[in-house]
Amino acid sequence: MEKTKVSHTAGKSTGRVLIAADKFKGSLTAVQVAEHVTAGLRAVVPGLDVAALPVADGGDGTVDAAVVAGFERRTVRVTGPLGEPVEAAYALREDTAVVEMAEASGLRHLPPGVFAPLTATTYGTGELLRAALDAGARTIVLGVGGSATNDGGAGMLAALGARLLDAAGQPVAPGGGPLAGLATADLGGLDPRLAATDVVLASDVDNPLLGPKGAAAVYGPQKGATADDVAVLDAALAHYAEVLGATAQAEAPGAGAAGGIGFGALVGLRAGFRPGIEVLLDVLGFEAALDGATLVITGEGSLDEQTLHGKAPVGVAAAARARGIDVVAVCGRLTLPPSALGAAGIRRAYALSDLEPDPTRSMSQAGPLLEHLATTLATDFLT
Repeated sequence: MEKTKVSHTAGKSTGRVLIAADKFKGSLTAVQVAEHVTAGLRAVVPGLDVAALPVADGGDGTVDAAVVAGFERRTVRVTGPLGEPVEAAYALREDTAVVEMAEASGLRHLPPGVFAPLTATTYGTGELLRAALDAGARTIVLGVGGSATNDGGAGMLAALGARLLDAAGQPVAPGGGPLAGLATADLGGLDPRLAATDVVLASDVDNPLLGPKGAAAVYGPQKGATADDVAVLDAALAHYAEVLGATAQAEAPGAGAAGGIGFGALVGLRAGFRPGIEVLLDVLGFEAALDGATLVITGEGSLDEQTLHGKAPVGVAAAARARGIDVVAVCGRLTLPPSALGAAGIRRAYALSDLEPDPTRSMSQAGPLLEHLATTLATDFLT
């Protein structure tokens, strides 16, 4: 892209602007966020040198971000969370694959208003991992988040060759609830290629598998689990961990991620856990993208207390701040005070809700509203 020199007043950013924002969930993809912000910036500063590197923290949009960064999208047919076939994609570059479990086992594959907290399966995620292995991947980033499942990764392990049997010697039924009837577990049949594969568990949460901060208690209700369902799932997952002889790993950070698929990855795939945004910034080449940038614009749908615990904007801000680059944010909704933003390395945040307080209209008009916000941002920081 040809660079255009722009005059700026003292104290304002000069040079190249890098947009490294996550999706606005329910309204804009990370790619669309970058497009609308770019349009708003250039409405104020024509010809501005803008680069976009959409980011993700392991959940929805992770494969899309990898593809924008130069990975090849590969699409395969796998088993969805309810057992029906679905189309799912992973991203591949040379021998590195980015696998997003939500592509195979995410809430996006459930019909509106339909949940299956006791029976949804991660089997399709295992099939997606196997497809990546078939394609030659020997480093796999497994991004977890946005799941419809609570099965501790049992389905994933079964798809990769594990034998999880009930007292009658039959495979346990899909889902977290049936794990209460697990009698024996044999991981010896797992795909042998996994032994020579570096699997990285990329998650924005570090919850354990069990207990009040575990997979069922914290995230089960988001997937339709009642209080009784949560109790059933927590007990079944505890039994699952015991049969696997992995009660210690159940306490490991990230074991409770995405309905406990983190536990299955740590135990069965011998994955290493890292914060999702940290992993993805490495994979996407964020350090190189920062070269020459004098302002970074990050963001996500809601900048709130959860943002401070491993979400994409904080990871982006930390990396940019380490290079001495100013960071501002755009979002749909803002609940963090300026002090919290400053502590996270974000100088200022611009929220769609400041322009349109009605959440429904804010989401439906997110694109035009974001362009308008970007014009204000450009006036504040680029003119």
